[in-house]
Amino acid sequence: MKIAIGSDKSGFSAKEAIKAYLTEAGVHFDDLGTTDLESVHPYYQVASEVAPKVQSGDYDKAVLICGTGAGMSIVANKFKGVHAVACEGVYSAKMARAINNANVLCMGGWIVGPEMAVEMVKTFLSTDWCQDLEDWRKENMKKFAVQVANIEDGIYGK
Repeated sequence: MKIAIGSDKSGFSAKEAIKAYLTEAGVHFDDLGTTDLESVHPYYQVASEVAPKVQSGDYDKAVLICGTGAGMSIVANKFKGVHAVACEGVYSAKMARAINNANVLCMGGWIVGPEMAVEMVKTFLSTDWCQDLEDWRKENMKKFAVQVANIEDGIYGK
């Protein structure tokens, strides 16, 4: 699995904690910015650089951190095939994968501390789509995926 990670200034400390975890866990990742507090990139710039790389398949998943997670999520979701969810805890990170098949986890550095951010990433990366769901819900999720793809095709074209 190849992961992209990015943040603005507000998410920098959480990003550094996540990078330490990913390194220790042996997960391949690339830090796509902000790489230090001297050359800060705004959330919309970071998200607009990361999301196309998930869209193209260069990265399997991404983690984006800004102040609340909302800005990164809004920008990342402008790219076809990118399903970014702003989460505030471990449970929402798990459900973003299990139910929504999200491929980008967004979070807020003003909302979650570095330790919680790491736990959210662990959960997000270790949860599969439809994991632990009832059979009837899995069937609904498959229908959901088709409908979302059709909506995206209508907006962006095939």
